[in-house]
Amino acid sequence: MEPLIWDNVWPVDLPGELELGNTWESLDRFRHAGFHVQSITLAGDNHNSAQALKLVAWARREIRMRADRLLLVEAVEDIARARQSGRLAVLLHFEGTRCFERNPDLVEAFFRLGVRHTIVAFNMANSAGGGCADPEDRGLTAYGRKLIREMERVGMIVDLSHTGRRTSLDVIEMAEKPVLFTHSNVDTLRPAFRNLTDEQIRGCARTVGVIGVSGSSEYLGDPACDTATLFRHLDHMVQIVGARHVGLGLDCVFKTEWLNDWARGRPEEWPMTADPAWPGFTYVKPEQLGELRETMARSGYSEANVAAILGGNLLRIYSEAWA
Repeated sequence: MEPLIWDNVWPVDLPGELELGNTWESLDRFRHAGFHVQSITLAGDNHNSAQALKLVAWARREIRMRADRLLLVEAVEDIARARQSGRLAVLLHFEGTRCFERNPDLVEAFFRLGVRHTIVAFNMANSAGGGCADPEDRGLTAYGRKLIREMERVGMIVDLSHTGRRTSLDVIEMAEKPVLFTHSNVDTLRPAFRNLTDEQIRGCARTVGVIGVSGSSEYLGDPACDTATLFRHLDHMVQIVGARHVGLGLDCVFKTEWLNDWARGRPEEWPMTADPAWPGFTYVKPEQLGELRETMARSGYSEANVAAILGGNLLRIYSEAWA
């Protein structure tokens, strides 16, 4: 049987907000490219709890309306069900904890609605901790520690992408369950405010967690988003911590004009945009999956390690979290 293919980050166009070309219909590109599981970015630090709830309700309806092609994952068994029926299994996630409005009780409520992982802080500090774009990251707050414990209790996985380096290491130190960096690349290969130091990579592995390699040009350091560049970041992680701790978080955007203009208007949150020569974001596409698999095989990766990276590692993490 073909290995499970799981991409853990995809930002769907939100009503009245995003214009990324990432419509519900465009999820078919992942399905046709061979993906079996996709996690959808719905809300984050720019949404309060009421706004997040409306977006979750909207997403659940959109998925239900496409029941011939999509299946919302509410238990691990749903992934196998979706695959057997030729549908794409869909998870929901948040990019930032403002959605919980300092009320840890909301974690379980959103989890029961399908939200399966949440970033601690998106680029800038919030009530839980620091963001990766902050000039000074003061670390995980007392509230943040309480929130992490509640997320671990209910099975909502802690995501440390976009989170400040000190805050991420604070979370790793206290973590009792595996953590994720859903979509982050290697700072050694491409120095960037969003990329991970080897210390963070090793820390994630100590929790038995998984790092998803990002398909964004800014964090790859390659405007062409060549598959060979994506592999270099993936391989660096594998060489440091082993294939058991690496996965995919491509974060693909199909149309980048709106995103690039939006980021340029927020240099405090996206510091690279302060450079007038910044070329803007481009992204790896789902159709590059076959080439990535071939690159790993040519580079000596065993079939077992390829299968682990493409989806097996994430299946393990979520299976343990929801047990």
